[in-house]
Amino acid sequence: MIEAKGLQKYFKKKEKGRRVKTIHAVTDVSFRAMDGSITGLLGPNGAGKSTTLRILATLLNADKGCVVIDGHTVDGNSLKVRESIGFLPHNSGIYPRLSARENIHYYARICGLNNGEASRRIDQLIELLEMQDFADRRAEGFSQGQKTKVGLGRALIHEPKTLLLDEPTNGLDVMATRGLRKIIRRLRDQGHCILFSSHIMQEIEALCDHVAIISEGRVVMEGSIEQIREQTGQQELEDAFVIAIGEQLEDE
Repeated sequence: MIEAKGLQKYFKKKEKGRRVKTIHAVTDVSFRAMDGSITGLLGPNGAGKSTTLRILATLLNADKGCVVIDGHTVDGNSLKVRESIGFLPHNSGIYPRLSARENIHYYARICGLNNGEASRRIDQLIELLEMQDFADRRAEGFSQGQKTKVGLGRALIHEPKTLLLDEPTNGLDVMATRGLRKIIRRLRDQGHCILFSSHIMQEIEALCDHVAIISEGRVVMEGSIEQIREQTGQQELEDAFVIAIGEQLEDE
């Protein structure tokens, strides 16, 4: 389970004339993501989704607020948190000269698995992620969908309870997207806590049990899709989203 309370994150940016500008990336983010559930962090580009995920993944320190993941606070217990989470960043960054299997094995060793444990787990993931056709090919030339599967394999290699996915379907074609949805649902049904960011309404509607809408660094609404529709008085999620972030609906 993930519980975030009052997260804030600021960045300093130097401008011309040595002036320093403060950028408020995250100003008030609070939400819960439960085990055995898919939670979507929905917001427009620049809303603070990726910054929030990086805080949860212990890659950034929050300036204020706190996060508890699977009973461990992120501040002061980052190693325990990293053992409990799998993180798929927006850019999977796999090594092109290694095969899919070698990419995952390398990460397995970083996570402390011995060669036998790593090989057993990789075989399981190749089957789960349907990677049999390209598991032993060099990653150079992989499609975006194949790269995403390798990145997801790395995130799952140490059998984490909680998964953080940053826009996982970005750049995927229709069939690759459908395949990834199937995998995410299967992981949910196995009891994983899954949090993924997206600005695509169809993804949220197709996958999510729970949604936190983020706008300008704040969570402005949270609940099931049906609850968000009821709170905004809208039948379409897109219209509900527009109302939630404080914009006005326009007649077509």
